[in-house]
Amino acid sequence: MGQLRVDKVQELIKQEVSNMILRELKDPRIGFATVTQVAVSGDLRHAKIFVSLMGSEEQKLQTWEGLNSSLGFIRSELGKRIRLRYTPEINLQWDTSLDHSVKIQKLLDEVKKEEESRTHEG
Repeated sequence: MGQLRVDKVQELIKQEVSNMILRELKDPRIGFATVTQVAVSGDLRHAKIFVSLMGSEEQKLQTWEGLNSSLGFIRSELGKRIRLRYTPEINLQWDTSLDHSVKIQKLLDEVKKEEESRTHEG
């Protein structure tokens, strides 16, 4: 399978699943979730969907449960919207890279404040 086709399918799945989460999933547990990336296998039979969750830990866990319970609906809708021989098996992955980058930014801000306070004291 050509890499260009895999890339196009990944982008299409990302757009469709993002749209479903935003507009069509009616589960009250689902809060603020963003599809950050999709990785599709070369034979287009498996798709890992990376999702970033926002909110408190409790909200994130509820959103995660809601998304996992909606996998059947998401897969069947993908099958209707994307014309492929096989609808890919979907696997959700919790993407914590945004949380990690926020934590790093806070640490850098603290270091910067310490540096500024040292230069003003000395």
